[in-house]
Amino acid sequence: MTDPADWMDPVDDDILELLCEDEVFEPSQIRDEGICRGPHAAYRCRELAERGLLENPMTGVYDITDLGERYLEGEVDPADLEANEE
Repeated sequence: MTDPADWMDPVDDDILELLCEDEVFEPSQIRDEGICRGPHAAYRCRELAERGLLENPMTGVYDITDLGERYLEGEVDPADLEANEE
């Protein structure tokens, strides 16, 4: 993995790694794994989705993107990722 960017939180790598598992899609599952509290997991998932590392196909459901997988493999510098302006 690469060095984290200023916008990243210490739990982001753990969240991305967990969401690589096919059966994990919701912030409540991140909470259940003890990574962080549910509201913080939801907030971090939204931030990671804004940066393109996760996708949000429906409310409360997230999946890792190809970009997110490339980040975990150390191929993407998170400092280069800008938030989507919506």
